Amino acid sequence: MTDKIAYPVQLVQPDGRRVHRAEYAELVTDVGTAELRALYEDMTVVRRVDGEATALQRQGQLGIWAPCLGQEAAQVGSAHALAPDDYVFTSYREHGVAYCRGVDPAQWPRLWRGVALSCWDPDELGLTNPAIIVGAQGLHATGYAIGAHLDGAEIATFAYFGDGATSQGDLSEALGFAASFNAGVVFFCQNNHWAISEPVTLQSPFPLAQRAAGFGIPGIRVDGNDALAVLAVTRCAARRAREGSGPTFVEAVTYRMGPHTTSDDPTRYRTGAELELWKARDPIDRLHRLLDREGGLDAEFLEQVHAKSEDTAAAFRAATLALPDPDPMELFEHVYTCAHPLIDEERDGFARYLGTLETSDAGARP
Repeated sequence: MTDKIAYPVQLVQPDGRRVHRAEYAELVTDVGTAELRALYEDMTVVRRVDGEATALQRQGQLGIWAPCLGQEAAQVGSAHALAPDDYVFTSYREHGVAYCRGVDPAQWPRLWRGVALSCWDPDELGLTNPAIIVGAQGLHATGYAIGAHLDGAEIATFAYFGDGATSQGDLSEALGFAASFNAGVVFFCQNNHWAISEPVTLQSPFPLAQRAAGFGIPGIRVDGNDALAVLAVTRCAARRAREGSGPTFVEAVTYRMGPHTTSDDPTRYRTGAELELWKARDPIDRLHRLLDREGGLDAEFLEQVHAKSEDTAAAFRAATLALPDPDPMELFEHVYTCAHPLIDEERDGFARYLGTLETSDAGARP
C-alpha cells in the first residue's frame, strides 16, 4: 500500500499547526490569509444554513433533509478547486459544493419541501441537482466526461458520493468505464464512516481509495477535515482530468456528525464517545485555529462571517416558508412521459386513502 493511501494527506493538524508536506504544500502556495478566510466563511455559512434546514424539517416545513454537519471542509475545500467550466454531479448531501458553485440557498428548499423535482438549472451552474439513487451519479459523470473529451473540452468532471456508494454496482461500472476510456473524472468519495447505520469497516476491510487500483485508477486519501489539504489534493486530481491524464479516486476521510437524514437516529448505532472524538477534529474549528495562529482573525472579520451566516439562514427560512404546501396528488405527475396503468392504479388508490382521512377528520369535528 502506498503512502498516499496508508497515510491521508494532511497540511493542517486539528490544533491548527501546519504539516509541511512539500509535495502537496506547493499546490497551495497561492493560498494566503484572504483565501483561507474565504474557505472559513463558506464553511461557516454552509453549516449555519444546514442547521437551519434541519430545524425547518423538525418543524414540519421540509419533508426531509440530509445534513452535511462535519463534512464542510471536504465539500468547500474541493469546491474551491473547481474551474467555472468544470461539471459536477452530486449526491443529496453536497450543500457545501452547491453553495460554492453559486447556488442561492433560497433555491434549495423546493425539492426538500416536495413542491418541485429540482432546485436549480444545472446548465447555468455546471452542477446537477441532488441525486437520490446512491451511486448513479458516478455513471452520469463518466458519460459526461467521455462526451466532453469527444467535444474537445479540457475540463474536469466531478462525481461526489459517500462511502456507502462504493458498495453499489453503478459506481463499480463507472470506475471501469472511466479507466477503459481514460475519462477525466474526479471520483470524490466523502468517507464519513457511516452508510446510514452500517460502518465503513463492514463495507471494506481496507481503505476505499485502494479499491481504485483494481480498476487501474490512481487513488489518494486525504484528511477530509483539513480544508487546505482537500484543496491541494483536488487541484491535483482536477489538473490530471483537464490535461487528459484520466480519472482519479479521492477518498476524503471525514465524519458525519449528524444523522444520515432527518429520518435517522444515529444514537441507535454509534456511541457518544465516537462522536466526541470527531468533534475534536471539527473542520471549522481547525481552520479557525490556523487563522488565529497566523494572525488571520480579528473581531471585524468574525462579525462579518456571523452576520452573513445569519442573513443567509434567514433567507433560506423565508424562502422555505414562502413555498406552497405540496399537493399530495402531484406525487404521480411526471413519473412517465405517457400515461401508465400502474401509476393510474397507484393514483386511484392514494386518492381513496386521502378520502378516508378527510372523512375521519370530518367525523372528529364537534
